[in-house]
Amino acid sequence: MNWITNYVRPKINSMLGRRDMPENLWIKDPETGEMVFHKDLEENQWVIPSSGYHMKITARDRLKHFFDNGAYETLENPKAAVDPLKFRDERRYTDRLRDAKAKTGLDDAVLNAVGSIEGLDVLATVQDFAFMGGSLGMAAGEAIVRGFETAVERRLPLILFAASGGARMQEGILSLMQLPRTTVAVDRLKEAGLPYIVVLTHPTTGGVTASYAMLGDVHIAEPGALIGFAGPRVIEATIREKLPEGFQRAEYLMEHGMVDMVISRLEMKATITRLLKILLKSRAEVEEDVNLQLPAPEAPAEAAVHA
Repeated sequence: MNWITNYVRPKINSMLGRRDMPENLWIKDPETGEMVFHKDLEENQWVIPSSGYHMKITARDRLKHFFDNGAYETLENPKAAVDPLKFRDERRYTDRLRDAKAKTGLDDAVLNAVGSIEGLDVLATVQDFAFMGGSLGMAAGEAIVRGFETAVERRLPLILFAASGGARMQEGILSLMQLPRTTVAVDRLKEAGLPYIVVLTHPTTGGVTASYAMLGDVHIAEPGALIGFAGPRVIEATIREKLPEGFQRAEYLMEHGMVDMVISRLEMKATITRLLKILLKSRAEVEEDVNLQLPAPEAPAEAAVHA
């Protein structure tokens, strides 16, 4: 036992009135190295004020800043089989799930919530990268499908914030089966005539990019987000060529037509509200025009004879 550390130092600190400082009081900007006060960064939606660098944000923090007054109703995620393949690598899959749940406070990587943005009722589906890299497994797939089904039932636009490393390897083919399931859910929302906006955050890769994350009516990306199927290092090793500067980053993809716009997190709510007002108005006008063009139903022949 180190008596200086365990006894002498605490005694001196108590005599001098010193208090232990939290380790995360200051956060370093990954780009510039600038130190930013934790509280200021949190109030700025985890965007570095000077450089505009977008740090990762938890699902609940995102929803708090996205919805009016931070008020929303979370939807209960459906139950799914836990560790169906009895998978184990260096650790048991069940142990990894337990640690991820304790770390994030979530049941899995997806959180659905209903609330309003500038008076418009919407449903938001958020992937949390802190939960096993936002990977898509059976539970996450069930949650996403539940979000789309609820949006159709309540006639709500759906905004999906994607953040994922792809399919969850511990669930094998069962994870890959979530790609077509979620794609069908997207089709049902569109058949119902409801807007679907996707916000691509850092990173959005793998099977998520190959399915529901790229099927929106509008695709918005946060600045600097890595978006793609395979990572840059895998692609370079495969084609044995150096990739262009900024390849697979949000700005590069917008220039090449893969995403519609790159918007700061600070302007995301206002931008999505404007888009929804346009989409909802245009679809209502289309439905009205269709109804006006449809011929009035003819009276049954039997009724005409009796008349």
